[in-house]
Amino acid sequence: MENKKYVPKKEFMSFCFAAMGQGMIYAMMSSYISDYYLNVLQLAPMFVLLLMLLARVWDAINDPLMGIIVDRHTTKRGKMKPYILYASIPIAVLTVLMYFSPDLPKTQLMIYAAVVYVLWGMIYTMADVPFWSLPNVLTPDAQERGSTISLGRTFNGVGSAVPEVLFLVIGLTLPRILGVSDGLEYNKMKYLIMAVVTVLIGIILYAQSYFRVKERVILPDRKPAQGEPSQLSRVFKCKPLMLVILMGVLSSGRYMVQAAAVHVARYAFYIGPDLNGLSDVERVAAIDASVSSVKTIFQVCAIVGMFGAMLFMPALMKRFDYKKIVIVTCLLGFVASIFTTLIGWFTMNLYICIPFILISCIPLGVLNVISYAMIGDCLDYMELKTGFRDNGLGSACQGFVNKLGNALATSGIVVMYMFIGLEPEKMLSSTAVMAATDLMANQRFAMFSLVSIVPGVSLLLCAIPMFFYKISGKEKERIEKELAEKRQAEGIVIE
Repeated sequence: MENKKYVPKKEFMSFCFAAMGQGMIYAMMSSYISDYYLNVLQLAPMFVLLLMLLARVWDAINDPLMGIIVDRHTTKRGKMKPYILYASIPIAVLTVLMYFSPDLPKTQLMIYAAVVYVLWGMIYTMADVPFWSLPNVLTPDAQERGSTISLGRTFNGVGSAVPEVLFLVIGLTLPRILGVSDGLEYNKMKYLIMAVVTVLIGIILYAQSYFRVKERVILPDRKPAQGEPSQLSRVFKCKPLMLVILMGVLSSGRYMVQAAAVHVARYAFYIGPDLNGLSDVERVAAIDASVSSVKTIFQVCAIVGMFGAMLFMPALMKRFDYKKIVIVTCLLGFVASIFTTLIGWFTMNLYICIPFILISCIPLGVLNVISYAMIGDCLDYMELKTGFRDNGLGSACQGFVNKLGNALATSGIVVMYMFIGLEPEKMLSSTAVMAATDLMANQRFAMFSLVSIVPGVSLLLCAIPMFFYKISGKEKERIEKELAEKRQAEGIVIE
């Protein structure tokens, strides 16, 4: 086993800060775009549903294609890094345009939203796949790679909290400062401010990694000889990798905790003064303060549960098999979700739910880290078996799983709107802003289920593939040892 450390501390932190910037920008999209499309732009729910699903079908092609491109070409500036630099500005521009509200008829507005959303997904993939492939080329040491991924994902999670802070601060202050009575126009302004501030900070943190990290594990480019399997064939024939991908797909419900939180804040809970007798200005301020506060409560639970778990992941990953960590924490999250659901069913008391929501967020942090580390182990296994190391395609698989998970979560939210007959235009318009308490009890609980039992069942399902995953314990040590010997025999020197 190798003990040498390859990544200097400054380089290590540069990668982590870049991950933080990326987390800010991705959270700005994933946590709020469904609320923005449904409640602010008030696009037809069926359109939003189809847009999310069809865009992800395109990503099913786009992500692997990007992975193949990355694996097949090494430029003078590196294999992964150039894409990070070249995609930064387009991502920044498209993120702002995503939350820009042009004064257009509904049909043209839907076309605008669709074009920007699809373009954003394509350009983001162009940077995301190489970026999360970087740990695989920064160091050949599995333990150091795991630590890099673990802390990088933790910083990524911290970055994702920045839009949440903006959502809270703006929601508690801006309506009173401006004295707005038009809730719809105020929400448009709120989201645009959030997008601009997030992009300005996030893109600088992200792009700086191009200048500060070094790619070390670069195997010579070579084409498969006649009869050797293609890149896609190698991926599909790698059973451990397929099990990790299946785990990711089955855990898609976990994205509900963040993606649906703002919807739950709008339509399941109201915490604030009695709305009777308030002026329009006071009503807008009170309801938006409630939405911001409830959303923040969910985010704090995520921070304590998810990010807390991520901080302990380096130590856990050194002591326990990855598969055992996944199974135990996912079962824990499932049990916590049952208690959360029962409390919601009988009381709809947000404060009693808090400790159980917090516990159910622990496996979210575990999965955010460990899936990338497990893919790194699968790539070791593939390299040992085939002589090829498809870092880009491996990262593309994880990127696709993340995007598919967010798409399924968002689609589930839209389907719930349609199922319970929720009409955003009646809840939020230029002349009226309604609180969650104006809905029927069954509608409120149905929205709450999106962040309680739905993620819990998903966590239970995602643990199943891990019972068949074999790269652990002594088998993992054997793979690492034989791979190091194979590289040495082939004259591959890593500095």
